This record gives sequence, structure tokens and C-alpha cells, in this order.
Amino acid sequence: MAMHSTSKFSRIARGRARAAGAVALTVALAVPAVGCSAQAGGPDGSTASAASNGSNEKSAKATGVRVLWMGDSIAGAQAPALEAALEAGGVKFVNATSDGGGNVVAGDHPVTTMGAKSTWKTLQKHLTSFRPTVVAYQITTYDWGSGRQQLTAYRKLARTAEDGGARLVLVSAPPFKIDDFFRPHASAIKSAPRMAARAAEAENARYLDASQLWGNDYSAERAQRAKDGIHSCQQGSAAFATWFAKQLGELAGFTPAAPATWATGSWTGNERYVKLGCA
Repeated sequence: MAMHSTSKFSRIARGRARAAGAVALTVALAVPAVGCSAQAGGPDGSTASAASNGSNEKSAKATGVRVLWMGDSIAGAQAPALEAALEAGGVKFVNATSDGGGNVVAGDHPVTTMGAKSTWKTLQKHLTSFRPTVVAYQITTYDWGSGRQQLTAYRKLARTAEDGGARLVLVSAPPFKIDDFFRPHASAIKSAPRMAARAAEAENARYLDASQLWGNDYSAERAQRAKDGIHSCQQGSAAFATWFAKQLGELAGFTPAAPATWATGSWTGNERYVKLGCA
């Protein structure tokens, strides 16, 4: 597993709980092909309570870990499952993803410049109001820019998180279809994970290589992409939530909830999956 950091990260919640995890295959088998009708989270992307996301109806023991989840619409599709999984394990969660943006790399394109401005503003707001112990940023499809611009932005993100009392976890994006919209920016999309890993090595941060879960081919069954070749449906989102909760539990010192406690919850009926044409 490709993870890069300093040892300071483990201080986030050391002593609050102990690490454990479950395999993603269990979740893939547990999530039904058709989600129920209830939705998790509001249309503005704000997080809902653990109970509304299908986590244990009994309140999970609080771990003291507070996760701010950031990224674009790919991360947004993963958010309902991730919220259910983490809150079932006693972790507080706020979904700060953004459709059509969510990037921290401003680059030189007007779309990414505008997106980055909004993302940094959102981050500062949540650092003050939510006070996360972990800022988890999944590299976006809009992190366009030179390698230097990417490295600078990711290092700034690590320092901003640390200044706000949190540690940064950078996560590589799943493989996705490079269509006509993304093709002009393919080189930047390819270099972003490398720059994120370098930034994590230089700062008090972690880099998680999600290709160990997804592989590198968006069209392969392992990647679990939706019909658009970009986002994930319920099964893929649940697989990611299980994998990420395990990684984060090891880093931050808490025991993830068993998938059986959350994988078939009401989050599976989130409107996002309806719009993606998920079964």
C-alpha cells in the first residue's frame, strides 16, 4: 500500500480507539442491486445523521475522530456510503465535496481557478465550524495545472489543515473515462497523484493509493464504474467506504464498523445513484 507521511499523523486520535477493518468484497456482496427510496444528505451536499444513512440505530461510541471529506462529484458519489460507514464506527463526518469542482489546484484555466477559490473558502469555513481532526481530499478530475502548481497546492492544503488542527489524507481518484472533455488535461490528471504523494512526503500528511482497490483500468470490472465510466454506484461506493475506513482506522486509531451494520442502509437510495442510472 502506497502511503507516505510523518509519524505525527497517528497522534490524531491515539488512545481513543484501536484499529480493525473489513474486506471490500463483503460490502460488494452485501449491498443490494436496488437501493431503497430514502435519501442520505441534503441537495447541498451537507451530511446527515448516522441513523438517516442506515448506520447502527444505536449510537456508536464516539472516537473523537472528525473527518472532513473533500473532492469532486466522484468523491460525492462515494460520500453517502463513506458517511454511513464512518458514523457507524463513531466517527463524525462532513461531506464537503462539490459537483463540477472541488479542486484545490487553481492552474491557469478559468474553470479550475473559480473552482479552487470556492474550495479554499469552503475549507476555511469547515475548519472553523466543524473543527475536523482529519481532512481527507480525493484528487479531483479538475486538479489541472503544472506539476509545480499541483505540488504547491497539495502542500498548502496540508499546512492549512494542520494550522486548523487537522491532518491531511490525500487519496488518489479511481480510474475514470478520459473523454473529450478531460482529454486536453490528461497529462495533468496523470501527474496529480505523483505530486500528491510528493507533497505528503514533505508535509505532515498521508497519501493513500486507491489503485490497490480499483486497479488502473476504468473499464475493468474491478473499477466498479457506473454507466458513465466516471462515478461509482452503490456497490463501488460501499467497497471504497470499507477500504478507506480500514486505512483511516489504522492511521487515526479507531475500529471501523463491520459492513453488515451499515452496507444495506437507506444511503443506498440516495438520489445521486438514481441520476447515475444505477440499478
